[in-house]
Amino acid sequence: MTEPLWPQGAPLGAGSDIEDRPRLTPYLIDAQGPSAAVVVLPGGGYAHRAAHEGEPVARWLNTLGIHAFVLDYRIKPYRHPAPLLDAQRAIRTVRARAEEWRVDPDRVGILGFSAGGHLAASAGTHYDAGNREAEDPIERQGCRPDAMILCYPVVTMESFTHQGSRENLLGPSPDPALVSSLSIETRVTEDTPPAFVWHTSDDAAVPVENSLQLAGALSRCRVPFELHSFESGRHGIGLAEDHPEAYAWTSLCARWLRRRGFCTL
Repeated sequence: MTEPLWPQGAPLGAGSDIEDRPRLTPYLIDAQGPSAAVVVLPGGGYAHRAAHEGEPVARWLNTLGIHAFVLDYRIKPYRHPAPLLDAQRAIRTVRARAEEWRVDPDRVGILGFSAGGHLAASAGTHYDAGNREAEDPIERQGCRPDAMILCYPVVTMESFTHQGSRENLLGPSPDPALVSSLSIETRVTEDTPPAFVWHTSDDAAVPVENSLQLAGALSRCRVPFELHSFESGRHGIGLAEDHPEAYAWTSLCARWLRRRGFCTL
C-alpha cells in the first residue's frame, strides 16, 4: 500500500493534486528478522518518474533479500528543495517504522537513476542526524543513507550537466551558490556513504563525465566506491536485461551489496 510521506500535507506543497503529495510504496520481503532496505528513486529529468526504474527495480532488490521502497518524489513544477526534502523524509520514514517493516535501521540505502541518481547523491551529501526535540517521531530520525547506488546519474549542475534536469530543479537562472551546492562532486566528504556507480561511456543524454567526476571526488576523500563504465548503451536502460554488456550491472551491484552486508542471498 502506498504511504503518504506527510499525511497532513508536505512542506512547500499546494496539496490540491496527487503530485503535490509525495508518497512511498513498500515492497517488503518475508523476513524473520530485521533486513536491509533501499529507497528507489526513478529518473525522469525532474519532469516525470520513469516507471521501469521503479517497481521492477524494487522486485529485483527483493530477490536479494532486501526490502525496497519506491519514492514518488515531487517533480516539475516543484523545484529544489522539495525533491530533496522528499528523499530525506523517505529515509527517515523507513527508519522510524523499522520495527513495523522489519528493517534494520543501520542498513538503509538509496538507489537512483539519472535525475533520480542526482537526488540519491544529494541525499547522500545533504543530511542531518534528525531533530531529537521534534514532535513528529519521523523527524527525530537521521536521514543519512548507509549506501548509495547511482545508475547513470546526473551529478553536476556545472559543465557536463543534463540541462533539462538542471532547469527543472533549479530554474532558468539559478544562484551560482545553489548550483555549486547541488553539484555533488563539490559536496563529497570523508563521511559520504559508500557508493556503487555505473554508466555507459557513450551516454548521449547524461555524459559519463558525471560519474567520472564523482568517482574522483570519492577517491580524494577516501570514500569506498565501485565504478563501472560500460562501453556503449543508450540512456535510461534501467535493469538493462536485454543489453549485451550493461545487463551485468545488477550482478555486480549484488556482489557489492553482499560485501557491504546488505544481503546474504
